[in-house]
Amino acid sequence: MSRALNRRTFLAASGGATFAAAAAVSPTAQAAPDVTLRAAAVDDPTEATIAEALTMLRAGTLSATELVQTHLDRINRFDDTYQAFNTVTADSALTKASEVDARGDVRRALSGIPLCIKDNYWTAGVRTTANSRIFADFVPDTDATAVSRLTAAGGIVLGKGQMGPLATTRATTPAGVVTTVNAWTPEDVTVDPGGSSTGPATSVAGRLATSSIGTQTGGSITEPSRRQNLTGLKPTMGRTSIHGIIPLSFTRDHSGPLARDAMDAAIVLSVLAGPDPLDPRTLGLPKVPDLVTAATPVYGARGVELRRATRIGVPGDFFTDLTPEVAAARQSFLDRVTAVPGVTLVDVTYPTDWELLTGAFNAIRLSERTEPFRHWLRQDLSLFGVSSLSWLQGLLLSGDEWITGQRAKTWLLQELFSGLFTQCDVVLQTSPVPFDILGLPEIAFPIGEAPAYDGGPLAPVGVILGGQPYEEDRLLQVAAAHQAVSDFHLRRPADPAPARLLSSAALQLDAATVARTAQ
Repeated sequence: MSRALNRRTFLAASGGATFAAAAAVSPTAQAAPDVTLRAAAVDDPTEATIAEALTMLRAGTLSATELVQTHLDRINRFDDTYQAFNTVTADSALTKASEVDARGDVRRALSGIPLCIKDNYWTAGVRTTANSRIFADFVPDTDATAVSRLTAAGGIVLGKGQMGPLATTRATTPAGVVTTVNAWTPEDVTVDPGGSSTGPATSVAGRLATSSIGTQTGGSITEPSRRQNLTGLKPTMGRTSIHGIIPLSFTRDHSGPLARDAMDAAIVLSVLAGPDPLDPRTLGLPKVPDLVTAATPVYGARGVELRRATRIGVPGDFFTDLTPEVAAARQSFLDRVTAVPGVTLVDVTYPTDWELLTGAFNAIRLSERTEPFRHWLRQDLSLFGVSSLSWLQGLLLSGDEWITGQRAKTWLLQELFSGLFTQCDVVLQTSPVPFDILGLPEIAFPIGEAPAYDGGPLAPVGVILGGQPYEEDRLLQVAAAHQAVSDFHLRRPADPAPARLLSSAALQLDAATVARTAQ
């Protein structure tokens, strides 16, 4: 399918309608090939990637029960500190694992793999709270499409990941008291772990789950991933279903994986992706590409090569307002990736009025989030806790402002396709928001480490790469090539000290801060 056709399809879908008939066909999940095992993964299965765990399961050197139990053991030991989960489903997870072992069913894409599910995905018979007072007692009777696809592929749900209240900020209590910490700096609650998919990120970084899924409306997959040394992939709007997810913004909500490396992200996305009759945004789209192959590095005569030649756009602000350590990490990344045959770095400029266009459209997310919640807003504003001001802002946004934002989106898409993307194939980003606004795909992956703040502890440094519609495979190719020539994605944080106890002195976000920074 030509890029021109991809763009036409994307523009039609992003307008909110698709007229193509689509059968209710489950996507074909792609299992990873057997991989060479690292000693760390053999010694401790919680160190393993999905691909490594599947290799051991197929070889019979590891059982699904052992894999699940080792993760549950770490949850028991360390989650009082991390607070990555708000619900742990240990009994059902062990039951599912024993079923995998009894059947010898290790050939599915996620057979026996322990997963963390963000707590805004419906899970049948398990509380789905979105960390809010509104849904505190909500127990769905069905799974979200994403969850049902993961379990159909053999994935095992360990529990629900803690998140920002109603997906608006980093994970806190509904009143704003910080809960989940960055797995790399658990002793310092001020270090931002990224949100709102905080728990799913911390669970994978802290080796409490092999992989996880989150949602993104304003950076909630890519930000936690780049802050916690993960590979997070936010697909193109419509590539994955949001049916059965408590909404934040219908035109900007995305679902996707927070994984340990490009291959794991590809495996999970291949399970999630594809048409879902219950989500019309997913219908009539280009075929899902071979994501696992895309995430497999290519080796030629000169070492690692890019699977297809790619121009990486470097915007003028890529080195703006950075500490020396972060700037050095970014420069080192550019040096490494430039050395990969097939990569060309290109200096690019943003479209005219970039800040105005992205700012104008970004504001309309506030009115979109109030639409499904008007009943509760009228009933009791205190139900929205620390994020109440941002919900009020949505109620006060006028219709003409919303229309202006929609016009800004359409114009910005046109400017990108006729300008920026004539200069490059993918672009490095300093913020995930513009591509969230437009529904374009993004991938975050680790490139180094630096002090979290002046004089603070070391924390991961990641980068975000944005792509064109339905080109998740190209993003994975770049990330996989970089990971083949670096080892940041293989690094894990040290185990935390004994449990941190929350107190009245704990970090607490106020409503004004949340209103300024909310997704």
